[in-house]
Amino acid sequence: MIYTVHKIQKLPIPIDEAWAFMGNPKNLAVITPPSMGFVTTGGDDRPMFAGQIITYTITPLFGIKLQWVTEITHVKDKEFFVDEQRFGPYAFWHHKHFLKEIPGGTEMEDIVHYKIPMGFLGRLVRPFLVKPKLDEIFAYREKKLVELFGEFKS
Repeated sequence: MIYTVHKIQKLPIPIDEAWAFMGNPKNLAVITPPSMGFVTTGGDDRPMFAGQIITYTITPLFGIKLQWVTEITHVKDKEFFVDEQRFGPYAFWHHKHFLKEIPGGTEMEDIVHYKIPMGFLGRLVRPFLVKPKLDEIFAYREKKLVELFGEFKS
């Protein structure tokens, strides 16, 4: 089964600033909860481009360190980019990031499609392990972006 996460956040910054921040792979560690033990280990030495491979280590659950490899498969400057897992904790991971200029700032939209490994067992643990962890990661990111850029006022 494929699951979806869909988040929208408005930031009170120009699209150029939002794109520069979100398009820099080094900033992923900034907006990831410290409890995840997220460390970029390669591929973060230049701004995002299609075909870029980025490697990380993460510690998502129970202190178990995992390797995660993603590829930036699509990039349209100041509009969207897509990252796809090539190796890591999910059976499938496809994350679309959209940025859109709006009055007073930028709207960020994330759409993640993912599949849990281990068949029935994975589906069984998703509601109390995987989904809450993803909710925590996106809640942290939202809070951190408000700390960095301020709250959007409509």
